[in-house]
Amino acid sequence: MKIDIINAMETKEKFTKAFELHQANKLDEAEKLYLKVIEDNSQNFDANNLLGLLYFQKNDYKNAEIYIKNALLIKNDPYFCDNLGKVYTKSKKFDKAIEILKQGLEQDSRNYSLWFDLAMAYKGNYQFKEAKQAYEKVLEINPKIHQAYFNLAYLCFNDNEPDKAIKCYEKALETLPNDFESMYFLSLAYMQTKDYEKGLKYFESRLCRLSSILSQQKTYPNLAKEENIWNGEDISNKTIYTYYEAGFGDVIMFARYLPLLQKRCKKVVFKPQDQLIDLFKPNFPDIEYIKYFEQEKDMHFDIHLPMLSLPLVMGLKGEDLFVGHQGYLKSDKNKAEWFKQKYFDNKKFKIGIKWQGNTHYDTDRVINVESFFPLMDLDNTQFYSCQTFDGSEEFTKIKDKYDIIDLAPEFKDFSYTAAAIENMDLVICNDTSLAHIAGAMGKPCWIVLPRVYNWRWHTNLSKSDWYDSVKLFRQKHAGNWNEVFEVIKNELKKEISKVE
Repeated sequence: MKIDIINAMETKEKFTKAFELHQANKLDEAEKLYLKVIEDNSQNFDANNLLGLLYFQKNDYKNAEIYIKNALLIKNDPYFCDNLGKVYTKSKKFDKAIEILKQGLEQDSRNYSLWFDLAMAYKGNYQFKEAKQAYEKVLEINPKIHQAYFNLAYLCFNDNEPDKAIKCYEKALETLPNDFESMYFLSLAYMQTKDYEKGLKYFESRLCRLSSILSQQKTYPNLAKEENIWNGEDISNKTIYTYYEAGFGDVIMFARYLPLLQKRCKKVVFKPQDQLIDLFKPNFPDIEYIKYFEQEKDMHFDIHLPMLSLPLVMGLKGEDLFVGHQGYLKSDKNKAEWFKQKYFDNKKFKIGIKWQGNTHYDTDRVINVESFFPLMDLDNTQFYSCQTFDGSEEFTKIKDKYDIIDLAPEFKDFSYTAAAIENMDLVICNDTSLAHIAGAMGKPCWIVLPRVYNWRWHTNLSKSDWYDSVKLFRQKHAGNWNEVFEVIKNELKKEISKVE
């Protein structure tokens, strides 16, 4: 009896020490002691559970599952169900996660942590309706859970319910007022509903996001850190420096504001991405373009502003935001003629296509190349690939089946892209920079949108407020491009018949 008591005390000491090491993040040492505790007493459910959580911290989901399941077999505890659910969700075993979390809720139906993790599992399993309901249950039990509001807002936003998303993001900010992520996504929801007065104010929160900070490091010269940000005051006698943010499409779209900015100040110094300079120079003359910062010591400006802040600071509202919607870019005539002579000297209906843009932020916009095949079966058409960089390897799938011309090797910069578009009857592409160039040129363009689409296309998808020449086609079901391309094919037949 005395020996058993001594052994039990020693095991307890080991457990206490293991727990202390665990809390101190000395995981390897803690692991060894937990194993010794379990060797002494395999029925110690706390040691099994904590060892499982330790493995979870080490991303060893296999062992995490083993030991937390052991704890659950010893003691049917909702807390262990929750932990095991987390392991399953993290290892993408969503069906198992849902099953074990429901088991926990059978014992404790008011446990908001279990509901929250169930929502996460549903979300990972693409059961968005059930995920929403689970998040709503979390907030019914505890209305102060910031992350539940945030995640519910995300699901509403991605289900094209921006009004509901706005309410949730506002609630998220009530619980955590300085959360820049909530502010940022709230701005996108406002702008999707065309409430730019509120949206643009919250959109400034983007400058605190990591992606923007990295962009700032590339675009700010050292001088910009010493000079003032423009806040809308009179700058008629001042030089302003504005610089790109984010992707090519954003810069092309916001370039519409450069002529308005020129009217406000003495001089504009502008740094777009280098690939855009030769396109912008003839379209926006009397602007000083900055390509590199070697000449920084000779550079002068009084104030500066990131490009995407222009409409807010200039106080643009209503339809003034969409200035240039009829087109504001022109191609180089000589380059356009060169493309015409080399590639476009035919009487067919000429269609430029692109299926992939920057996948750094999302992959939903990537269209399966095969989705374009039914269009290429139509008579009296000539297709041109405008796909550059990532995604261009997919071109081989087309060229083996159809007579398509690859223009990508000719696109030295965007001035060449614009010159090629000048010769096209239509551009059909995903939501990418090619669409913005075509729209800014007033050239017919059909943008194929995924089920969850970007804020700038708003909620009325019959037209684009930004570009008169753009028509929008949206997936009905996420991932299903065939449905939307069937609609596009019927529309394309009508367009071709007009010129035959």
